Amino acid sequence: MSFSFDTKQELCSILQDDKKYKLAECYGFLLFSKKFTYEEIVFTTENKFVISRISEYLTELYTPVIERSSSLRTKSNAGQLITVKIINQADCNNIYRSFGYSDKDYSLRINRANISDDGQLSAFIRGVFLSCGSITNPEKGYHLEFKVPFRNLASDLLTLLSEIGECRLTPKSVVRQGYYIIYFKNSEQIADLLTYMGAVNSSMSIMDTKAMKALKNNAIRKFNSEIHNINKIADASARQVKAIKKLMESDLYKTLSPELKEIATLRLENPELSLRDLGKLTSDGISRSGVNHRLKKLMDYTDKV
Repeated sequence: MSFSFDTKQELCSILQDDKKYKLAECYGFLLFSKKFTYEEIVFTTENKFVISRISEYLTELYTPVIERSSSLRTKSNAGQLITVKIINQADCNNIYRSFGYSDKDYSLRINRANISDDGQLSAFIRGVFLSCGSITNPEKGYHLEFKVPFRNLASDLLTLLSEIGECRLTPKSVVRQGYYIIYFKNSEQIADLLTYMGAVNSSMSIMDTKAMKALKNNAIRKFNSEIHNINKIADASARQVKAIKKLMESDLYKTLSPELKEIATLRLENPELSLRDLGKLTSDGISRSGVNHRLKKLMDYTDKV
């Protein structure tokens, strides 16, 4: 199953006893479903847990006649699509009016009277996500979106999400294939929104994945830095060894001080060592800068050969 499927399953496992919160969640789900009019209510999903939850809520709150059907989606990688329809027009009208709409409302907007407190708002957003939301596996990237069919509803949702004080969300929007997409790409905002809706485990999974990615990236950077340093040491050492061999073949080498002869011998015997480690092998235990100074003097002598 996908991360999005598992997130919705987690949301559907939330126990809700208060009727007003059930109504708020149900409202969010229906308002953003495939069809929500006084004549017809239809919603579709691939998630069996979502269907069970919304069907249970509708039965408890309104006792409508519900018809369920399923079909395979046309895309080769898609699963089974479950469709639920309220077939009695009187039931549709009753549900529609219960949320403050009439048969004269052709362009639906979010009715804030149905979400007057923070608990209702949280339940409402959860219902919207269960209806038209999706989230990418954090291993692949950070992306949560709501796919909204109507511009006014998308605009209202964008505003509503921006007003959630606990999260400080900054949703973005784009039109894609005739739908209005409200989306987030910031991992912390996605995690905050999931927590706000009640998907705490999914939220923690995102933050854990982010932490692991950061550790992995830091390890890679450190490894690359070490490889870079090793290559620098190897290149410098190769030039020094070549210069020292050339110097040893000349009479000028006999005139060098004991300290320079010592560092020349140590470099030939230990071409892989860093300057700091090479300094530890000298008779006087000189520092990295001391080794560097002596090797530079040797290179200067080489220029005279």
